[in-house]
Amino acid sequence: MTADVWLPIPPDEIAGLPEGPRYLFWDGGDEYPADPADCDYYVVPYMKGMKVALRPLAAMTSLRVVQTLSAGTDHVQPGLDDLHPGVQLCNARGVHEASTAELALALILASLRGIPDFVAGQQQEEWRSGFRPALADRNVLIVGYGSIGSAIEDRLVPFECARVTRVARSARTAERGPVHAFTDLPALLSDADVVVISTPLTEDTKGLVSTGFLAGMKDGALLVNVARGAVVDTKALLVELESGRLCAALDVTDPEPLPAGHPLWHAPGCLISPHVGGPTSAFLPRAKRLLSAQLTRFAAGEPLENVVLTTE
Repeated sequence: MTADVWLPIPPDEIAGLPEGPRYLFWDGGDEYPADPADCDYYVVPYMKGMKVALRPLAAMTSLRVVQTLSAGTDHVQPGLDDLHPGVQLCNARGVHEASTAELALALILASLRGIPDFVAGQQQEEWRSGFRPALADRNVLIVGYGSIGSAIEDRLVPFECARVTRVARSARTAERGPVHAFTDLPALLSDADVVVISTPLTEDTKGLVSTGFLAGMKDGALLVNVARGAVVDTKALLVELESGRLCAALDVTDPEPLPAGHPLWHAPGCLISPHVGGPTSAFLPRAKRLLSAQLTRFAAGEPLENVVLTTE
């Protein structure tokens, strides 16, 4: 039987798709392109939210693969319990590293050098001069040293940081040096001028940046979150921001989207971007290459890459 593949990008726009599967375009619209029960390979619509991602899953009784176009998979994992055993969940490792790392660096530099204050000054026609912190000679701590964390470090190297410290779920040795375990965080936080959060959202990392975590950061430190909003305890962060002890640059928030009137919008020392780490001009070319490569493996019966888990 021909395998049905649901794609959120029109198939005629993806070069190199293998012959054999029936490619169907669905980007989260009200009407499905075919019976979900016949879908073998489901590519989740990008940036359409959990409700859209999960809508067809329970009816996909023939499903073999769920493929996200995001690095995180937390928006589809709640629907995996509805699936039969043996379905592979794959993420988009290799698609978002460059653009997310770019944004992390932009947020660090903008926050340290006072770019938001300069913009406000320009709007008021005020010349707001003075000394600002530099990234040079600063200690940076990367919490979540996977492919995105590694890409962030690659971009920090030319900026002459004093030290970059790496933290992940478990200790190991990476190409650039040792990676500490999360259990080492209490001993590492107090030395960091900039703490970058780039860890996936899991049960272990939800609320990781807690009252205790934030209390362990040094006075005047900058917290940068390009991971998921729920990794940070928003109420705890607000206490630190409103006291003026810490600053933050957030591409993700909890809740998200951040509603009008939320105190984070006007918290002192807080720069917010609207979850734009991934959606850039770099996304589509990389996403298309990933899909072409993955579906070539799928059609040939070869092992897939980026497998996060297999349902049981």
